[in-house]
Amino acid sequence: QLQYHTLPSSQNTQMVVSLQRQSARRLRLIRQTQNSSISLPLSLISSIFQTTRITADACRQSLLLHHHSHLPRSSSTNSTTVIPTSSTTIPNTNINTTTASTRRSRLHRHYPMKFNHFLPQHSLLSTLFFVTTIHNYYYYYYNTMSSSSSSSSLLPTVRALSTTTPLPPLSTPHITQHHLPLAQKAMTFFDASPDPFHAVQTCIQTLQSCGYTPLDMEQPLHTQLIKGGKYYFTKNQSTLVAFAVGEKFVPGGKGGFKIIGGHTDSPNLKIKPRSKRSAMVSSTGCVQIAVECYGGGLWHTWLDRDLGVSGRVFVKSSSPSENGGQEEIIVSKLVKLDRAVVRVPSLAIHLQTAKEREALEINKEDHLVPILSMVLEKALTKGTTIAPEEETEKQQQQPEEDDGWTEHQEPILLEMLANELQVNVKDIIDFELNLFDVQKASLGGAFSEFVHSARLDNLSSCFMAVEALVEHTSQEGSLESDVDISLVALFDHEEVGSESTTGAGSPIIQEAVSRICQAFLSQEESSISPSDATAITLAKSFVLSVDQAHAIHPNYSSKHEKGHAPKMNHGMVIKRNSNQRYATNAVTGLIIREIAKK
Repeated sequence: QLQYHTLPSSQNTQMVVSLQRQSARRLRLIRQTQNSSISLPLSLISSIFQTTRITADACRQSLLLHHHSHLPRSSSTNSTTVIPTSSTTIPNTNINTTTASTRRSRLHRHYPMKFNHFLPQHSLLSTLFFVTTIHNYYYYYYNTMSSSSSSSSLLPTVRALSTTTPLPPLSTPHITQHHLPLAQKAMTFFDASPDPFHAVQTCIQTLQSCGYTPLDMEQPLHTQLIKGGKYYFTKNQSTLVAFAVGEKFVPGGKGGFKIIGGHTDSPNLKIKPRSKRSAMVSSTGCVQIAVECYGGGLWHTWLDRDLGVSGRVFVKSSSPSENGGQEEIIVSKLVKLDRAVVRVPSLAIHLQTAKEREALEINKEDHLVPILSMVLEKALTKGTTIAPEEETEKQQQQPEEDDGWTEHQEPILLEMLANELQVNVKDIIDFELNLFDVQKASLGGAFSEFVHSARLDNLSSCFMAVEALVEHTSQEGSLESDVDISLVALFDHEEVGSESTTGAGSPIIQEAVSRICQAFLSQEESSISPSDATAITLAKSFVLSVDQAHAIHPNYSSKHEKGHAPKMNHGMVIKRNSNQRYATNAVTGLIIREIAKK
């Protein structure tokens, strides 16, 4: 299938033609195995790739010079044209335009070709050839060409490029480069926060590194707080409140609270309290775990993805007692199985009816059950396999500790958790776990202007809120003249209504504001009552509820109101609703716009 082109040198022609014949022979073998279940040997794939790479080298110069024909020419034969490159990864390249023009004319006489001439029809070989050609083309585009114009230089020296050699990025605008460090830091945060528990823990690590200290909310605050201090506390390990006290703050005085609110949870598949789903094992041969949908997710997007498991596990442990012995305690441990542990496979198209293909309908109870493994083979050490029916019967005969919990859990899942946490299976007494996509966050777009990640709603706000608080309080003298308290509140359960004890509808913020005001009021001589001081402080406070906004979708632009369609990377979005679904009014919206201008 490879196209033959006459080369200027008979020796080079023989080499390339020989390589093409080798590729043709391998291609016939590929065709023979195309409709069978035989896997191609790794050595064959490697050989095809090497052959294709070398053959691609023969066309590299023509492709390169064809591109250079569009470069601006210089009036001087000694002048050079500089190709713009990324200053962080690729050095600048100087191309002699006169030499390039000479080579172009010579090469095009021998084998005038276009880019699509190098795309064979067969899919596998086409893919290998296309990828290699693009790879080599970019590699030589960003490296200086030899100034020699002799015929021997027309076919460059064959080089086996490493498969790890990255393709150089396009030149990035200055404004995008300015934001790349922050975007990369955000992606690290997203990857480390697959659930609310890990999100809070990641935020705490950032806060502690900047001098924030934990508060014991079970003790009076007036003995723990000082002006100029930086603090945080958590609720259920999934809600976080962090704040910094201005040194000029006086309850009932000039200052108030500056609050940014967000939420730590995202729609996901949660493992049910009873994770065992053994009823189907005997008929399917697969071990599955029972899950349920949390929040309002696009559940079809969870199909055919590599999913990990994360959350918290409660484990029995022991600690020294007051009488010198050991007492049993229960501790909470965070766990993150960051690999492809389970998968929810979609139904093959051959098994779907025409109606099912037109509109995907998912039964949440049956179609979203992930596969954990095949049936356990406990006799591996003996070299025999237990049939599914025998395995199920054997499990039923084995006595289990009837504690009302363990017997309802999938044993393989418990084994994995115990191995990850380095504890005994019998010490695991409960868990709160969810599934997450193990694919890492990445930069996207020609100029890296997009961040691709799961859980952007609302980890992006959590990240930015904590970063803003830390940056504000890390500036020298920022708290010395501050009359306010800067506070960040990251709640759980927003995706299901915020009405839980750790949601935004809980009394967490109200209690925190009241206790902080009373703690500082008790340290000063004041005739204002605690309730009045708190009310006055609240009247001078401001709260931002920071969540995500849907930017206009280029493929579904009709879904947006034409006069109010937010655009990506065009700034902050202020949400307003005449039916008061949002708290924004003309005054508060104006304040935010004025702040944004500064």
